[in-house]
Amino acid sequence: MSHVRGSCRREGRQSDIGEAEIHDVLRNGRRRMVLEHLGDASGAVSARDLSEAIAAREAGSDPPPRDVRRSVYISLQQTHLPKLDDLDVVDYDEDEREVRPGANAAEVGVYMEVVPQYGLSFAEFHAGLAVLGGLLVAAASVGVPVLSSVSAAVWALAAFVAVAASGLYRAYSQRSSLVHRLRSP
Repeated sequence: MSHVRGSCRREGRQSDIGEAEIHDVLRNGRRRMVLEHLGDASGAVSARDLSEAIAAREAGSDPPPRDVRRSVYISLQQTHLPKLDDLDVVDYDEDEREVRPGANAAEVGVYMEVVPQYGLSFAEFHAGLAVLGGLLVAAASVGVPVLSSVSAAVWALAAFVAVAASGLYRAYSQRSSLVHRLRSP
């Protein structure tokens, strides 16, 4: 055992995290919220601030009810932060009750962005745009009323521009993505 920033750590901590562990981390909403909150912070975050933010989000009110804050704080202290710390997803200083992104945080962040909890991933969105473009081109080619008033070439160009613009937006937004914000300094 070695002491790092006041907390007791096991030697030989996990430097790589497996896909099963990543999915286990992301299966829990509170653990996801811990990573999102850390990604928005500019340094270490106190366990109390984390529990306040998560409780407010869960309760849908700010400030959250006392019992919700207490429940979140206890579950973070007893379950979620130690688990995330063991996987080196966060560095949790038990003495100072401070949390910061760990060596594996960015890798987990990739999964949070590529495999969203709700909604479409960018890959699904791009596939949908491509299918929609193909359907519009086909509809214009066979003479479907209203759609055939625009040439198939224009529909193809519009679909291409939509996919390209979405890809450029994705590339631009990556510069401030959760993955980049979770990288350890």
